[in-house]
Amino acid sequence: WGVVLDGPGGVGKTSLAIEAAHRALAEHFPLKLWITAKRRELLPDGPQALSDHRVDDYNQLLNELGLALGRDDIPRSTPQDRPELVRHALANHRALLVLDNLEAFNAEERRRLFELLGNLPAACRAIVTSRRRTDGSFASHVIRLDKLERDAADELLANLGQRWAPVARLTLAERDQLYAETGGNPLLLTWTAGQLGRTTGRCGTVAEAVARLQEAHRLEALGEHNDPLDFVFGDLLETFTPGETAVLAALVHFTGPAELAWLLPMTQLSRKAAETALDGLRDHSLLVEDDLAGTWLLPPLAARFLRRARPEAVGASGERLADWAHALVVENGYDKYDRFPTLDAAWPQIAAALPVLLAGDNGRLQAACEALVSFLDFSGRWDDRLALSIEAEARAFLARDHREAGWRAYQAGWCHYLRGQSSDVLACADRASAHWATARAGAHERATALRLRGLGHRLAKDYPAAITATREALGLWRSLSQESSDVASGLNDLGASQQLLGRRGSGSGGRGQVLHRNTNQVTLPHVPPAAPRVRQRALPCHFAR
Repeated sequence: WGVVLDGPGGVGKTSLAIEAAHRALAEHFPLKLWITAKRRELLPDGPQALSDHRVDDYNQLLNELGLALGRDDIPRSTPQDRPELVRHALANHRALLVLDNLEAFNAEERRRLFELLGNLPAACRAIVTSRRRTDGSFASHVIRLDKLERDAADELLANLGQRWAPVARLTLAERDQLYAETGGNPLLLTWTAGQLGRTTGRCGTVAEAVARLQEAHRLEALGEHNDPLDFVFGDLLETFTPGETAVLAALVHFTGPAELAWLLPMTQLSRKAAETALDGLRDHSLLVEDDLAGTWLLPPLAARFLRRARPEAVGASGERLADWAHALVVENGYDKYDRFPTLDAAWPQIAAALPVLLAGDNGRLQAACEALVSFLDFSGRWDDRLALSIEAEARAFLARDHREAGWRAYQAGWCHYLRGQSSDVLACADRASAHWATARAGAHERATALRLRGLGHRLAKDYPAAITATREALGLWRSLSQESSDVASGLNDLGASQQLLGRRGSGSGGRGQVLHRNTNQVTLPHVPPAAPRVRQRALPCHFAR
Protein backbone atom coordinates (compact mmCIF):
# COMPACT_ATOMS: atom_id res chain seq x y z
CA TRP A 1 0.00 0.00 0.00
CA GLY A 2 2.96 2.37 0.22
CA VAL A 3 6.07 3.31 2.14
CA VAL A 4 6.98 3.65 5.82
CA LEU A 5 9.81 6.06 6.63
CA ASP A 6 11.26 5.32 10.04
CA GLY A 7 14.24 6.64 11.94
CA PRO A 8 15.21 8.73 14.97
CA GLY A 9 13.73 12.13 15.66
CA GLY A 10 14.95 14.96 13.48
CA VAL A 11 16.51 12.75 10.82
CA GLY A 12 14.31 14.16 8.03
CA LYS A 13 11.39 11.73 7.70
CA THR A 14 8.79 14.50 7.37
CA SER A 15 10.85 16.45 4.85
CA LEU A 16 11.38 13.37 2.70
CA ALA A 17 7.67 12.47 2.82
CA ILE A 18 6.67 15.98 1.73
CA GLU A 19 9.23 16.02 -1.09
CA ALA A 20 8.10 12.59 -2.30
CA ALA A 21 4.47 13.69 -2.29
CA HIS A 22 5.31 16.81 -4.31
CA ARG A 23 7.20 14.72 -6.87
CA ALA A 24 4.42 12.13 -7.22
CA LEU A 25 2.85 12.61 -10.66
CA ALA A 26 -0.53 14.35 -10.62
CA GLU A 27 -1.92 11.98 -13.26
CA HIS A 28 -1.27 9.12 -10.87
CA PHE A 29 -2.52 10.92 -7.75
CA PRO A 30 -4.79 13.86 -8.52
CA LEU A 31 -5.61 14.02 -4.79
CA LYS A 32 -2.85 14.35 -2.20
CA LEU A 33 -3.82 14.54 1.47
CA TRP A 34 -1.40 15.54 4.24
CA ILE A 35 -2.22 14.82 7.91
CA THR A 36 0.22 15.08 10.83
CA ALA A 37 0.13 14.03 14.45
CA LYS A 38 3.20 16.12 15.24
CA ARG A 39 2.70 18.07 18.46
CA ARG A 40 5.66 20.45 18.32
CA GLU A 41 8.58 21.49 16.18
CA LEU A 42 12.11 22.57 17.05
CA LEU A 43 13.36 25.99 15.97
CA PRO A 44 16.71 27.60 16.88
CA ASP A 45 14.89 29.59 19.56
CA GLY A 46 13.41 26.43 21.07
CA PRO A 47 10.48 24.00 20.71
CA GLN A 48 7.21 25.46 19.45
CA ALA A 49 3.87 23.76 20.15
CA LEU A 50 1.67 22.99 17.13
CA SER A 51 -2.07 23.37 17.63
CA ASP A 52 -3.44 23.84 14.11
CA HIS A 53 -3.59 21.40 11.20
CA ARG A 54 -2.82 18.36 13.30
CA VAL A 55 -4.65 15.41 14.85
CA ASP A 56 -4.36 13.91 18.32
CA ASP A 57 -5.53 10.35 17.70
CA TYR A 58 -6.82 7.82 15.20
CA ASN A 59 -10.43 9.00 15.31
CA GLN A 60 -9.41 12.60 14.57
CA LEU A 61 -7.36 11.35 11.64
CA LEU A 62 -10.42 9.59 10.22
CA ASN A 63 -12.46 12.77 10.72
CA GLU A 64 -9.87 14.85 8.82
CA LEU A 65 -9.80 12.33 6.00
CA GLY A 66 -13.59 12.39 5.80
CA LEU A 67 -13.75 16.18 5.65
CA ALA A 68 -10.96 16.33 3.03
CA LEU A 69 -12.94 13.88 0.91
CA GLY A 70 -16.07 16.02 1.19
CA ARG A 71 -17.80 13.60 3.54
CA ASP A 72 -18.91 15.66 6.52
CA ASP A 73 -21.08 12.72 7.60
CA ILE A 74 -18.02 10.72 8.62
CA PRO A 75 -17.18 12.86 11.71
CA ARG A 76 -20.81 12.44 12.81
CA SER A 77 -20.75 8.66 12.50
CA THR A 78 -19.89 6.24 15.30
CA PRO A 79 -16.17 5.56 15.81
CA GLN A 80 -16.74 1.93 14.86
CA ASP A 81 -18.16 2.85 11.43
CA ARG A 82 -15.64 5.50 10.43
CA PRO A 83 -12.82 3.28 9.09
CA GLU A 84 -15.16 1.55 6.63
CA LEU A 85 -16.77 4.85 5.60
CA VAL A 86 -13.34 6.36 4.91
CA ARG A 87 -12.29 3.34 2.86
CA HIS A 88 -15.44 3.57 0.73
CA ALA A 89 -14.94 7.31 0.27
CA LEU A 90 -11.38 6.74 -0.94
CA ALA A 91 -12.63 4.22 -3.49
CA ASN A 92 -13.83 7.16 -5.61
CA HIS A 93 -10.36 8.74 -5.78
CA ARG A 94 -6.78 8.12 -6.81
CA ALA A 95 -5.32 9.54 -3.62
CA LEU A 96 -1.90 9.72 -2.01
CA LEU A 97 -2.11 9.91 1.79
CA VAL A 98 0.84 11.36 3.69
CA LEU A 99 0.46 10.49 7.39
CA ASP A 100 3.14 12.03 9.59
CA ASN A 101 4.51 11.28 13.07
CA LEU A 102 2.38 8.26 13.83
CA GLU A 103 4.48 7.38 16.87
CA ALA A 104 2.23 9.90 18.67
CA PHE A 105 -0.61 7.34 18.49
CA ASN A 106 -0.85 4.57 21.05
CA ALA A 107 -0.18 0.95 20.09
CA GLU A 108 -3.84 0.08 19.47
CA GLU A 109 -4.40 3.16 17.33
CA ARG A 110 -1.35 2.33 15.23
CA ARG A 111 -2.59 -1.22 14.77
CA ARG A 112 -5.99 0.00 13.58
CA LEU A 113 -4.42 2.56 11.22
CA PHE A 114 -2.21 -0.03 9.54
CA GLU A 115 -5.23 -2.30 9.25
CA LEU A 116 -6.97 0.52 7.37
CA LEU A 117 -3.95 1.07 5.13
CA GLY A 118 -3.77 -2.64 4.40
CA ASN A 119 -7.26 -2.39 2.93
CA LEU A 120 -6.82 0.78 0.87
CA PRO A 121 -8.54 0.86 -2.53
CA ALA A 122 -6.25 -0.28 -5.34
CA ALA A 123 -5.78 3.22 -6.77
CA CYS A 124 -4.66 4.73 -3.46
CA ARG A 125 -1.27 4.72 -1.77
CA ALA A 126 0.19 6.11 1.45
CA ILE A 127 3.47 7.46 2.85
CA VAL A 128 3.80 7.06 6.62
CA THR A 129 6.48 8.50 8.91
CA SER A 130 7.17 7.24 12.42
CA ARG A 131 9.98 6.98 14.91
CA ARG A 132 8.67 3.53 15.81
CA ARG A 133 8.63 0.52 13.58
CA THR A 134 5.26 -1.18 13.74
CA ASP A 135 3.90 -4.63 12.99
CA GLY A 136 1.67 -3.11 10.30
CA SER A 137 4.61 -2.02 8.18
CA PHE A 138 5.08 -5.53 6.76
CA ALA A 139 2.60 -4.72 3.96
CA SER A 140 4.69 -1.78 2.76
CA HIS A 141 8.17 -0.83 1.74
CA VAL A 142 10.21 0.26 4.78
CA ILE A 143 12.96 2.87 4.38
CA ARG A 144 15.08 3.56 7.43
CA LEU A 145 16.71 6.98 7.62
CA ASP A 146 19.91 7.19 9.62
CA LYS A 147 21.86 10.39 8.95
CA LEU A 148 22.70 12.78 6.15
CA GLU A 149 25.60 11.96 3.90
CA ARG A 150 28.42 14.47 4.23
CA ASP A 151 27.75 16.22 0.91
CA ALA A 152 24.03 16.46 1.72
CA ALA A 153 24.89 18.15 5.01
CA ASP A 154 26.90 20.74 3.08
CA GLU A 155 23.88 21.37 0.86
CA LEU A 156 21.69 21.85 3.92
CA LEU A 157 24.15 24.31 5.47
CA ALA A 158 24.42 26.18 2.17
CA ASN A 159 20.64 26.53 2.14
CA LEU A 160 20.64 27.76 5.73
CA GLY A 161 23.40 30.20 4.83
CA GLN A 162 21.05 31.93 2.40
CA ARG A 163 19.01 33.05 5.42
CA TRP A 164 21.66 33.23 8.16
CA ALA A 165 24.84 35.07 7.26
CA PRO A 166 26.94 33.50 10.07
CA VAL A 167 26.20 30.05 8.62
CA ALA A 168 27.26 31.19 5.13
CA ARG A 169 30.67 32.15 6.50
CA LEU A 170 31.44 28.72 7.96
CA THR A 171 34.75 27.19 6.93
CA LEU A 172 35.15 23.59 5.80
CA ALA A 173 36.65 22.67 9.18
CA GLU A 174 33.70 24.27 10.99
CA ARG A 175 31.21 22.40 8.80
CA ASP A 176 33.10 19.19 9.56
CA GLN A 177 32.83 19.92 13.27
CA LEU A 178 29.10 20.60 13.08
CA TYR A 179 28.53 17.39 11.14
CA ALA A 180 30.53 15.30 13.61
CA GLU A 181 28.99 16.78 16.75
CA THR A 182 25.41 16.42 15.52
CA GLY A 183 25.89 12.93 14.14
CA GLY A 184 24.62 14.03 10.73
CA ASN A 185 21.12 14.58 12.15
CA PRO A 186 19.64 17.39 10.02
CA LEU A 187 17.41 18.77 12.78
CA LEU A 188 20.28 19.01 15.25
CA LEU A 189 22.56 20.34 12.51
CA THR A 190 20.02 23.08 11.75
CA TRP A 191 19.48 23.89 15.44
CA THR A 192 23.20 24.08 16.24
CA ALA A 193 24.03 26.17 13.18
CA GLY A 194 21.04 28.36 14.02
CA GLN A 195 22.59 29.30 17.35
CA LEU A 196 25.04 31.40 15.35
CA GLY A 197 22.18 33.53 14.07
CA ARG A 198 20.13 34.07 17.20
CA THR A 199 19.50 37.66 18.28
CA THR A 200 19.60 36.63 21.95
CA GLY A 201 22.21 34.37 23.47
CA ARG A 202 24.11 34.39 20.20
CA CYS A 203 27.09 32.07 19.89
CA GLY A 204 30.07 33.72 18.29
CA THR A 205 31.83 30.54 17.18
CA VAL A 206 30.98 27.00 16.16
CA ALA A 207 32.70 25.75 19.32
CA GLU A 208 30.29 27.85 21.40
CA ALA A 209 27.31 26.56 19.40
CA VAL A 210 28.43 22.96 19.95
CA ALA A 211 28.89 23.67 23.67
CA ARG A 212 25.31 24.99 23.76
CA LEU A 213 24.11 21.75 22.15
CA GLN A 214 25.94 19.70 24.76
CA GLU A 215 24.94 21.80 27.76
CA ALA A 216 21.49 23.06 26.72
CA HIS A 217 19.83 21.07 29.50
CA ARG A 218 21.69 23.12 32.11
CA LEU A 219 19.98 26.27 30.82
CA GLU A 220 16.62 24.87 31.93
CA ALA A 221 17.34 26.14 35.44
CA LEU A 222 17.80 29.64 33.99
CA GLY A 223 14.42 29.54 32.31
CA GLU A 224 15.64 28.81 28.76
CA HIS A 225 13.68 25.78 27.60
CA ASN A 226 15.63 24.98 24.48
CA ASP A 227 17.16 21.51 24.74
CA PRO A 228 17.31 19.85 21.31
CA LEU A 229 18.31 16.45 22.68
CA ASP A 230 15.26 16.41 24.91
CA PHE A 231 13.14 17.34 21.88
CA VAL A 232 14.59 14.45 19.86
CA PHE A 233 14.72 11.77 22.56
CA GLY A 234 12.69 12.98 25.55
CA ASP A 235 9.29 11.74 24.39
CA LEU A 236 10.62 8.19 24.33
CA LEU A 237 11.79 7.98 27.93
CA GLU A 238 8.47 7.12 29.51
CA THR A 239 7.76 4.44 26.91
CA PHE A 240 10.76 2.27 27.80
CA THR A 241 10.20 -0.96 29.72
CA PRO A 242 12.59 -1.77 32.61
CA GLY A 243 14.37 -4.23 30.33
CA GLU A 244 14.78 -1.66 27.56
CA THR A 245 16.10 0.89 30.06
CA ALA A 246 18.63 -1.65 31.36
CA VAL A 247 19.86 -2.47 27.84
CA LEU A 248 20.12 1.21 26.91
CA ALA A 249 22.06 1.94 30.09
CA ALA A 250 24.50 -0.84 29.18
CA LEU A 251 24.94 0.31 25.57
CA VAL A 252 25.78 3.83 26.75
CA HIS A 253 29.24 2.62 27.81
CA PHE A 254 30.25 1.29 24.37
CA THR A 255 31.52 3.68 21.71
CA GLY A 256 31.53 0.89 19.11
CA PRO A 257 29.12 -1.91 18.20
CA ALA A 258 28.42 -4.24 21.13
CA GLU A 259 27.51 -7.92 21.10
CA LEU A 260 24.52 -9.20 23.04
CA ALA A 261 26.73 -11.39 25.25
CA TRP A 262 28.59 -8.29 26.45
CA LEU A 263 25.37 -6.72 27.72
CA LEU A 264 24.06 -9.64 29.76
CA PRO A 265 26.28 -9.24 32.88
CA MET A 266 25.58 -5.51 32.85
CA THR A 267 21.80 -5.78 32.57
CA GLN A 268 21.23 -8.89 34.74
CA LEU A 269 18.71 -10.01 32.11
CA SER A 270 18.33 -13.43 30.55
CA ARG A 271 19.36 -13.74 26.93
CA LYS A 272 15.74 -13.94 25.82
CA ALA A 273 14.72 -10.88 27.87
CA ALA A 274 17.65 -8.88 26.47
CA GLU A 275 16.76 -9.88 22.89
CA THR A 276 13.17 -8.74 23.49
CA ALA A 277 14.40 -5.41 24.85
CA LEU A 278 16.71 -4.91 21.86
CA ASP A 279 13.84 -5.63 19.48
CA GLY A 280 11.75 -3.00 21.25
CA LEU A 281 14.52 -0.42 21.08
CA ARG A 282 15.04 -1.16 17.39
CA ASP A 283 11.35 -0.47 16.87
CA HIS A 284 11.94 2.93 18.47
CA SER A 285 14.59 3.56 15.78
CA LEU A 286 17.12 4.24 18.54
CA LEU A 287 19.76 1.65 17.72
CA VAL A 288 21.99 0.84 14.79
CA GLU A 289 21.84 -2.91 14.22
CA ASP A 290 24.23 -5.09 12.23
CA ASP A 291 22.37 -8.33 11.56
CA LEU A 292 25.37 -10.11 10.09
CA ALA A 293 27.75 -9.25 12.92
CA GLY A 294 25.06 -9.54 15.60
CA THR A 295 25.96 -6.18 17.13
CA TRP A 296 24.12 -3.11 18.38
CA LEU A 297 25.19 0.52 18.64
CA LEU A 298 23.61 3.43 20.51
CA PRO A 299 24.45 6.66 18.64
CA PRO A 300 26.60 9.11 20.65
CA LEU A 301 23.91 11.82 20.96
CA ALA A 302 21.40 9.32 22.33
CA ALA A 303 24.05 8.00 24.72
CA ARG A 304 24.77 11.53 25.93
CA PHE A 305 21.06 12.14 26.55
CA LEU A 306 20.64 8.82 28.42
CA ARG A 307 23.58 9.59 30.70
CA ARG A 308 21.83 12.63 32.10
CA ALA A 309 18.23 11.45 31.76
CA ARG A 310 18.75 8.05 33.45
CA PRO A 311 21.92 8.50 35.55
CA GLU A 312 21.00 5.83 38.11
CA ALA A 313 20.52 3.09 35.52
CA VAL A 314 23.68 4.12 33.60
CA GLY A 315 25.68 4.23 36.83
CA ALA A 316 24.51 0.80 37.97
CA SER A 317 25.33 -0.85 34.64
CA GLY A 318 28.72 0.85 34.58
CA GLU A 319 29.62 -0.43 38.03
CA ARG A 320 28.71 -3.97 37.06
CA LEU A 321 30.89 -3.63 33.95
CA ALA A 322 33.79 -2.21 35.97
CA ASP A 323 33.61 -5.00 38.56
CA TRP A 324 33.55 -7.61 35.80
CA ALA A 325 36.49 -6.04 33.97
CA HIS A 326 38.54 -5.69 37.17
CA ALA A 327 38.04 -9.36 38.04
CA LEU A 328 38.93 -10.43 34.49
CA VAL A 329 42.19 -8.46 34.24
CA VAL A 330 43.35 -9.47 37.72
CA GLU A 331 42.72 -13.12 36.91
CA ASN A 332 44.34 -13.05 33.46
CA GLY A 333 46.82 -10.18 33.60
CA TYR A 334 50.21 -9.43 35.19
CA ASP A 335 52.74 -11.88 33.63
CA LYS A 336 50.27 -14.67 32.82
CA TYR A 337 51.23 -14.56 29.16
CA ASP A 338 49.31 -17.68 28.21
CA ARG A 339 46.09 -15.95 29.31
CA PHE A 340 46.60 -12.78 27.29
CA PRO A 341 44.37 -14.07 24.44
CA THR A 342 41.48 -13.95 26.92
CA LEU A 343 42.12 -10.26 27.56
CA ASP A 344 42.60 -9.59 23.86
CA ALA A 345 39.20 -11.11 23.03
CA ALA A 346 37.54 -9.10 25.81
CA TRP A 347 39.32 -5.81 25.07
CA PRO A 348 36.22 -3.96 23.73
CA GLN A 349 34.49 -4.61 27.07
CA ILE A 350 37.58 -3.76 29.10
CA ALA A 351 38.03 -0.52 27.15
CA ALA A 352 34.37 0.36 27.81
CA ALA A 353 34.95 -0.21 31.53
CA LEU A 354 38.03 2.01 31.81
CA PRO A 355 36.14 5.35 32.13
CA VAL A 356 34.07 3.83 34.95
CA LEU A 357 37.19 2.45 36.63
CA LEU A 358 38.86 5.84 36.37
CA ALA A 359 35.88 7.54 38.01
CA GLY A 360 35.41 4.89 40.70
CA ASP A 361 37.34 3.41 43.61
CA ASN A 362 41.03 4.27 43.38
CA GLY A 363 42.22 0.95 44.80
CA ARG A 364 40.28 -1.01 42.20
CA LEU A 365 41.62 1.24 39.44
CA GLN A 366 45.27 0.94 40.46
CA ALA A 367 45.03 -2.85 40.75
CA ALA A 368 43.57 -3.02 37.25
CA CYS A 369 46.34 -0.77 35.88
CA GLU A 370 49.05 -2.93 37.38
CA ALA A 371 47.42 -6.09 36.01
CA LEU A 372 47.20 -4.61 32.49
CA VAL A 373 50.80 -3.33 32.12
CA SER A 374 52.33 -6.38 30.43
CA PHE A 375 49.26 -7.13 28.36
CA LEU A 376 49.09 -3.61 26.93
CA ASP A 377 52.82 -3.78 26.16
CA PHE A 378 52.68 -7.20 24.50
CA SER A 379 49.55 -6.43 22.47
CA GLY A 380 51.02 -3.17 21.19
CA ARG A 381 48.32 -0.99 22.76
CA TRP A 382 50.77 1.76 23.67
CA ASP A 383 48.26 4.57 23.18
CA ASP A 384 45.89 2.89 25.63
CA ARG A 385 48.69 2.20 28.09
CA LEU A 386 49.91 5.79 28.01
CA ALA A 387 46.44 7.34 28.33
CA LEU A 388 45.46 4.99 31.16
CA SER A 389 48.70 5.65 33.04
CA ILE A 390 48.33 9.43 32.85
CA GLU A 391 44.67 9.43 33.92
CA ALA A 392 45.24 6.89 36.68
CA GLU A 393 48.15 8.98 37.96
CA ALA A 394 45.84 11.98 38.27
CA ARG A 395 43.19 9.83 39.99
CA ALA A 396 45.73 8.48 42.49
CA PHE A 397 47.01 12.00 43.19
CA LEU A 398 43.48 13.18 43.99
CA ALA A 399 43.07 10.18 46.30
CA ARG A 400 46.42 11.08 47.97
CA ASP A 401 47.73 7.67 46.95
CA HIS A 402 51.16 9.04 46.09
CA ARG A 403 52.86 5.66 45.91
CA GLU A 404 50.59 4.44 43.11
CA ALA A 405 50.70 7.86 41.47
CA GLY A 406 54.44 7.38 41.21
CA TRP A 407 54.08 4.00 39.53
CA ARG A 408 51.60 5.37 37.04
CA ALA A 409 53.97 8.23 36.23
CA TYR A 410 56.74 5.67 35.74
CA GLN A 411 54.55 3.61 33.37
CA ALA A 412 53.75 6.72 31.35
CA GLY A 413 57.46 7.48 31.20
CA TRP A 414 58.19 3.97 29.99
CA CYS A 415 55.76 4.47 27.08
CA HIS A 416 57.53 7.68 26.16
CA TYR A 417 60.87 5.85 26.38
CA LEU A 418 59.65 3.20 23.95
CA ARG A 419 58.78 6.02 21.56
CA GLY A 420 62.07 7.84 21.99
CA GLN A 421 60.59 10.99 23.60
CA SER A 422 63.37 12.11 25.92
CA SER A 423 61.79 15.28 27.37
CA ASP A 424 58.57 13.43 28.22
CA VAL A 425 60.56 10.62 29.85
CA LEU A 426 62.41 13.12 32.04
CA ALA A 427 59.17 14.89 32.98
CA CYS A 428 57.63 11.57 34.04
CA ALA A 429 60.74 10.73 36.04
CA ASP A 430 60.43 14.04 37.88
CA ARG A 431 56.75 13.37 38.64
CA ALA A 432 57.44 9.83 39.83
CA SER A 433 60.25 11.06 42.08
CA ALA A 434 58.01 13.78 43.54
CA HIS A 435 55.12 11.37 44.17
CA TRP A 436 57.40 8.87 45.91
CA ALA A 437 59.09 11.56 47.97
CA THR A 438 55.66 12.60 49.26
CA ALA A 439 54.82 8.97 49.98
CA ARG A 440 58.19 8.52 51.73
CA ALA A 441 58.76 5.50 49.51
CA GLY A 442 61.74 3.20 49.95
CA ALA A 443 64.93 2.58 48.04
CA HIS A 444 63.24 0.50 45.33
CA GLU A 445 60.96 3.33 44.19
CA ARG A 446 63.72 5.96 44.43
CA ALA A 447 65.99 3.75 42.31
CA THR A 448 63.21 3.23 39.75
CA ALA A 449 62.75 6.98 39.31
CA LEU A 450 66.53 7.37 38.89
CA ARG A 451 66.60 4.61 36.30
CA LEU A 452 63.85 6.34 34.30
CA ARG A 453 65.77 9.61 34.48
CA GLY A 454 68.86 7.80 33.19
CA LEU A 455 66.88 6.45 30.24
CA GLY A 456 65.62 9.94 29.47
CA HIS A 457 69.14 11.36 29.51
CA ARG A 458 70.34 8.53 27.26
CA LEU A 459 67.61 9.34 24.71
CA ALA A 460 68.72 12.99 24.88
CA LYS A 461 72.31 11.78 24.23
CA ASP A 462 73.48 13.20 27.56
CA TYR A 463 75.40 10.04 28.34
CA PRO A 464 77.35 11.31 31.38
CA ALA A 465 74.07 12.31 33.07
CA ALA A 466 72.56 8.94 32.11
CA ILE A 467 75.52 7.08 33.64
CA THR A 468 75.37 9.12 36.84
CA ALA A 469 71.63 8.50 37.33
CA THR A 470 71.94 4.78 36.58
CA ARG A 471 74.87 4.36 38.99
CA GLU A 472 72.80 5.96 41.74
CA ALA A 473 69.94 3.59 40.95
CA LEU A 474 72.29 0.58 41.03
CA GLY A 475 73.62 1.64 44.41
CA LEU A 476 70.11 1.74 45.88
CA TRP A 477 69.11 -1.61 44.36
CA ARG A 478 72.30 -3.25 45.63
CA SER A 479 71.50 -1.96 49.09
CA LEU A 480 68.43 -4.19 48.90
CA SER A 481 70.03 -7.19 47.17
CA GLN A 482 73.31 -7.80 45.39
CA GLU A 483 71.59 -9.96 42.80
CA SER A 484 68.13 -9.19 41.44
CA SER A 485 66.33 -8.49 38.18
CA ASP A 486 66.54 -4.78 39.07
CA VAL A 487 70.33 -4.96 39.37
CA ALA A 488 70.49 -6.85 36.05
CA SER A 489 68.36 -4.18 34.35
CA GLY A 490 70.50 -1.42 35.85
CA LEU A 491 73.72 -3.01 34.65
CA ASN A 492 72.21 -3.40 31.20
CA ASP A 493 71.25 0.30 31.13
CA LEU A 494 74.67 1.32 32.39
CA GLY A 495 76.51 -0.76 29.82
CA ALA A 496 74.40 0.66 27.01
CA SER A 497 75.01 4.26 28.07
CA GLN A 498 78.76 3.69 28.48
CA GLN A 499 78.93 2.00 25.11
CA LEU A 500 77.17 4.95 23.46
CA LEU A 501 79.44 7.38 25.27
CA GLY A 502 82.45 5.44 23.98
CA ARG A 503 81.17 5.57 20.40
CA ARG A 504 80.67 9.30 20.61
CA GLY A 505 84.14 9.77 22.06
CA SER A 506 85.78 7.70 19.29
CA GLY A 507 84.53 10.07 16.59
CA SER A 508 83.61 7.11 14.37
CA GLY A 509 80.95 4.54 14.00
CA GLY A 510 83.13 1.91 15.73
CA ARG A 511 82.77 0.56 19.22
CA GLY A 512 85.01 3.30 20.64
CA GLN A 513 87.07 3.06 23.80
CA VAL A 514 87.52 -0.13 25.80
CA LEU A 515 85.31 -0.11 28.89
CA HIS A 516 86.70 -1.17 32.25
CA ARG A 517 85.08 -4.21 33.81
CA ASN A 518 84.27 -3.23 37.34
CA THR A 519 81.11 -3.29 39.37
CA ASN A 520 79.58 -0.36 37.57
CA GLN A 521 81.11 -0.62 34.09
CA VAL A 522 80.18 -3.57 31.92
CA THR A 523 80.28 -3.91 28.15
CA LEU A 524 76.89 -5.31 27.09
CA PRO A 525 74.98 -5.40 23.81
CA HIS A 526 72.32 -2.70 23.55
CA VAL A 527 68.95 -4.39 24.07
CA PRO A 528 65.75 -2.78 25.43
CA PRO A 529 65.73 -3.09 29.22
CA ALA A 530 62.95 -4.90 31.00
CA ALA A 531 60.53 -2.79 33.01
CA PRO A 532 60.76 -2.99 36.82
CA ARG A 533 57.91 -4.63 38.71
CA VAL A 534 57.40 -7.00 35.77
CA ARG A 535 59.17 -10.37 35.63
CA GLN A 536 61.65 -10.90 32.83
CA ARG A 537 59.76 -12.10 29.79
CA ALA A 538 60.03 -15.77 28.94
CA LEU A 539 59.05 -15.10 25.33
CA PRO A 540 60.09 -12.52 22.76
CA CYS A 541 57.80 -9.51 22.45
CA HIS A 542 55.44 -9.74 19.50
CA PHE A 543 53.09 -6.83 18.92
CA ALA A 544 49.56 -7.47 17.76
CA ARG A 545 49.33 -4.11 16.01
